[in-house]
Formats: sequence, structure tokens, C-alpha cells
Amino acid sequence: MRRKRSEDADWSEMEASVILPILKKKLAFLSGGKDRRSGLILTIPLCLEQTSMDELSVTLDYLLSIPSEKCKARGFTVIVDGRKSQWNVVKTVVLMLQNVVPAEVSLVCVVKPDEFWDKKVTHFCFWKEKDRLGFEVILVSANKLTRYIEPCQLTEDFGGSLTYDHMDWLNKRLVFEKFTKESTSLLDELTLINNGSDKGNQQEKERSVDLNFLPSVDPETVLQTGHELLSELQQRRFNGSDGGVSWSPMDDELLAQPQVMKLLDSLREQYTRYQEVCRQRSKRTQLEEIQQKVMQVVNWLEGPGSEQLRAQWGIGDSIRASQALQQKHEEIESQHSEWFAVYVELNQQIAALLNAGDEEDLVELKSLQQQLSDVCYRQASQLEFRQNLLQAALEFHGVAQDLSQQLDGLLGMLCVDVAPADGASIQQTLKLLEEKLKSVDVGLQGLREKGQGLLDQISNQASWAYGKDVTIENKENVDHIQGVMEDMQLRKQRCEDMVDVRRLKMLQMVQLFKCEEDAAQAVEWLSELLDALLKTHTRLGDDAQETKVLLEKHRKFVDVAQSTYDYGRQLLQATVVLCQSLRCTSRSSGDTLPRLNRVWKQFTIASEERVHRLEMAIAFHSNAEKILQDCPEEPETVNDEEQFDEIEAVGKSLLDRLTVPVVYPDGTEQYFGSPSDMASTAEHIRDRMKLVSLKRQQMRHPEMVSTES
Repeated sequence: MRRKRSEDADWSEMEASVILPILKKKLAFLSGGKDRRSGLILTIPLCLEQTSMDELSVTLDYLLSIPSEKCKARGFTVIVDGRKSQWNVVKTVVLMLQNVVPAEVSLVCVVKPDEFWDKKVTHFCFWKEKDRLGFEVILVSANKLTRYIEPCQLTEDFGGSLTYDHMDWLNKRLVFEKFTKESTSLLDELTLINNGSDKGNQQEKERSVDLNFLPSVDPETVLQTGHELLSELQQRRFNGSDGGVSWSPMDDELLAQPQVMKLLDSLREQYTRYQEVCRQRSKRTQLEEIQQKVMQVVNWLEGPGSEQLRAQWGIGDSIRASQALQQKHEEIESQHSEWFAVYVELNQQIAALLNAGDEEDLVELKSLQQQLSDVCYRQASQLEFRQNLLQAALEFHGVAQDLSQQLDGLLGMLCVDVAPADGASIQQTLKLLEEKLKSVDVGLQGLREKGQGLLDQISNQASWAYGKDVTIENKENVDHIQGVMEDMQLRKQRCEDMVDVRRLKMLQMVQLFKCEEDAAQAVEWLSELLDALLKTHTRLGDDAQETKVLLEKHRKFVDVAQSTYDYGRQLLQATVVLCQSLRCTSRSSGDTLPRLNRVWKQFTIASEERVHRLEMAIAFHSNAEKILQDCPEEPETVNDEEQFDEIEAVGKSLLDRLTVPVVYPDGTEQYFGSPSDMASTAEHIRDRMKLVSLKRQQMRHPEMVSTES
């Protein structure tokens, strides 16, 4: 039967995968060989089994749809291998060719068996039917095919050298058709996506891209398949049958290289555009995500973050309160750190996009980056300012607490009554008091410096208050700081006043102790003078002149003792005044003064006795010297008996006085010098008295003097 070309067109669109079981039967094939007119050779190998004409027709329709129109125009040479088939089958096949491809067939070579068909052929002469069939049919033996076709264009079944593997061809055909189908579908999808991305209407653009954004197959996989297929086709084309290749190539049209190349080119072009669309879409999505995250960071920092800082304006009134505020601030900083980490990540992403160099997004990216940086840096500055303020407040309260403890210690020291044992301990206590006061001065100066620094920081707080009036809050902080400094100043002033009083009292106590010590020393000195008077001041002189010198020295000695006594009295009077000022009892009032008076009384008695003895000695020596001197001008005086009696009386009285001790008011007695000293002095007086007595005798008896002469 004869089918129309429309039906042929339907068959030509058939895929190998649909008729794969039929194609596997190898009812017909295109080996790639060509006749002498460069027409393709179509081989129909008939077998002993009954051949389905419908399946053969389907196979022929599929095979004839493969070559290009140009290749078809050169005609086909059909080899019908009837060596294993019956004549009526061969005839049916030849007649079917008239209906399937009458215009394309140039020559039909029916390969006959060597021993059959002779009679049957005579009954049907194909050459007579050439006009009706439209092509020439010849019966030829297999070994005679080379008359019409070159051996290199014949397969081995017909004695040629052309190698053909039907299953290999079929597999490659399946790969080609799969690639063609997938690439064509992919091209349509990519074209739809790309065209949708080029539309001017943004709404249509977004809708088109959203609906067809992801292709049904992976473009990379399809491209890889196409490149592998093209590489295989090109390799077979250049290698031919060399190297044991099982399938020799046909023309470019037959092997579909141009079609594969064209599909690959179109696919690469659309895929490149698709990648650009995806890149733009990804960039836009990334930009929108960045913008969204930037606004999240900005909104939080300018909203809840700023509110947290606005609510934390106090500085605390003690170390513990400042530490609690610092802990709260650290919690706020911890929350901010999470958003700052997002800021760092966003900044890196924006920097990466800026480095990509897309001019259309540069302005927007820079604006986002600037907005984000401004907000983050401003918030970070506020956090740092708040942290520094709290640290300064903590240091201020720490210095205030230390100063308060120092003032408490100083006040406690001042409130304890001073009862030192001596002046050295008072000096040590006074030195400690001065050191504590100096330490308080240093602490107060440090407090002023810390307070002023804290006030300066508070005065700058309004610069980041986001328009909020912080005057009231600042006034409370300022009043607190100034109140602490004023309170410390007042406490320090009170301590200074008390220190002044204590210093005066302690200095008076030092003076009191000094007066007492000096008064006791005066008593000791006076006692030493008394002792020296009694033990060393024993000589009465050998003559009147020496005695007068001794008397003068004694008077000076007495003056020294008088000065010592007066000095002691003045010191004791001073102690009385100091004790009255200090409201205390002097230890010297019941001891030193009586001792001083007693020693002075003893010294006075001993001194008077010494004066009496010296005066008697002067009178004795003066009278004795007058008598003993040979003075003829005054004979009456020299010879006056009364003077001799007076000298003798003074001498005896002096000798008697030397033996009498000094008696003190308390009844005690004390002798001048040692007994030997007194004996020596008495012996000297007796010697002088003997001389006077001898002179007296001479005066009475002058003749005795002449006789002796």
C-alpha cells in the first residue's frame, strides 16, 4: 500500500526509544557506505523467518528520516539481501519500497541466492516495471555487487571491508536523540527564562523568572553529554575504521555533527545568559537579604539598643552600686556584641559585592554600608562612653571609700585620750598623726581629681542622648559627686581642727615631760654641787690672800647653784601651768619640788658654813700676818696684847668649827671633806697659831730674842 507524505512526516518524528524493539531486529540499516554517485546505501537483510512488513516499514521510515534533504537528493542505493529469504518476500519488499521512498531510491540491488529463483524471476521482470516503480531493480549475486558499489563501501556480508555494528549504532543513536530532546527542551526553558528576564515590566519579569527559574534538567549535565557525543562523532569521523573501531562514520549530516554542534552552541549561549540571569537574581536576592539584615541591625540598635542605654544613666552611690551597674552594662554589651557580629559579617559581604564592581549597585551598597557603619560606630561609642563613665564612677567611689576609712581611722585615733609614758612616745604618736593627716590630704586631692574627671565625662553625656533631655539625670549625678567631695572636705576639715588641738596638746605634753626631766636634772645638778661643796671645798687657804680667792670662788660657786635652783623652780612652775592647761597632774609636783627645796636648803646651810669658815680664816690669817710681819712703824699695834688674844681666840674658834658637822633641817649631819683633809687644815692653823704665840713671847721677852741671836 502507498502512504502519504504527511504520514511519513509523522513517522519521521518518531524516536528510536519508542521503536527500540523493532530497531533491535535489524530489519534494515544504513551502514554508512555510499554508491558511486555518493548516494547512501540502505541495506535490508532478509532472513528465513517471516519479515513483518509493518515493522520493516516503520524501520525504513525511521532510517530515511535521519539523512538531510541534501543527502536524500543524491538518492539511495538499496541492497535487498534475499539469499536467506523467499522470492515472494523479496518481491513484496521491493514493491513496498515504491510506497515508502519512491523518489529517493535510485537503484535496488536484489542479492539472489546462487541456486534458486531462476524460473520465478522470468515470471516477473523488474526492469520492465522501472517506469511504474520509479527506480531500477537488478538481480545480482553477492560477488557481483562490486560492479555497482566499491568494495570499501560494502559490509563484510557482501565481501566488502566496511565495518558496521548495529547495536553500537543504535546505542549512539539513542544517546543522540536523548541529547537532542533534552537540549531542545532545555533551550526552550532557558529561552523562556532569559526572555522573561529581559522584559521591561518588572512585575512580569519577576513572575516569569519565578515560574521558570529552575530548568527541568541540569544544563551542565546536558552540555557534558553533548560534548561527549560530539567528541565521539568527531573521533569516529577522523579515525574511520582504523584502530578496530566497530562503526565507520557517515557524512556529517548522517552523524548529526552539525546538529549537535548547533544545539551545543545555542545551549551554551542560552546557558550563559541563564547564568547571568541567575547571577543577577542571586545578586539581587543577596542584596535584598543584606538590605533586610542591615535594617534589622539598624532598627535594633536605634530601637531597643538605644532604649537600654537611655535607661542606664545612673552612676551609683557606692562601689557595690557601681559594680551592679557595670554588670548590667556588660549584659547590654553582650546583647550588642551579637548584633556587632552581624555587622561585621554584613560589612564583609558588602565589601565583597563592592569589589565585584557592578556599577548599578555601587551607590546602593555604599549607602547601606555607610548607614550601617554610622549606626554601629555611634552605638559602639555610646557603649564605650558608658563603660568609661561607670569605670570612672567605680574609681571615684573606691577613692571615696578609702578616704572615708582613712578619716575614720584618723578620727578614731583622735578620739582616744593620749597617755604616753614619755616624750619619745609622744613624738612618735605625733609623727604618726601627721602622716595620717598627710595621707588624708593626698586622698582628698585624688578624690577631687577623680570627681572632676567624672564631672567632665558627665557633661559630655548630652552629645549622644538622641535628643533626650538628660539634665535631670545629670544633675542627680553631679549633685551626688559634689556632695561626696564636700562631705569629705568637711570631715577632713573637722579632723584637721582636731589634729591641731591634739598637736597642741601633745606638744604641751612634750614640753611638760621636758620640763619635768629638766627639773629633775636641775635637782641632780644641785645635788652634785652640794656634794662637790662638801667633799672638795675643804681648804681654807694658807694665807689671807688665798683665802680671799677661795671666798670669791665660793661666791661664784654659790651663784651657779643659785642659778640652778632658780632654773629648777622655773621649770617646776612651768609644769604647773602646763598641767593646768592639760588638766592633768604633774608627776613632779609631789616629788621634784620637795627634793629641789631640800637640796637647796642643804646647799644653803653648807654654803653659809663654808662662808663663815672662810671669813674666819681670812680674819685669822689677816691678823696673824699683821703680827707676824716685822713692821717697826706701828709698834703699838704689833705689841697690842689684845690682838694676840683675838688671833688666838679666832684660831681656836676656827679649829673648833672644823670639827663641827653641818646639821641639816632634817637632823642629818655632814662633814666637809674627809678627816684627813680636816686634820691637814687644822694642822696648818695650829702651826700659824704657834708662830703667833712665839711672836707674842718674843714681844714680851725681847732678851730671849737677842740671846738666841
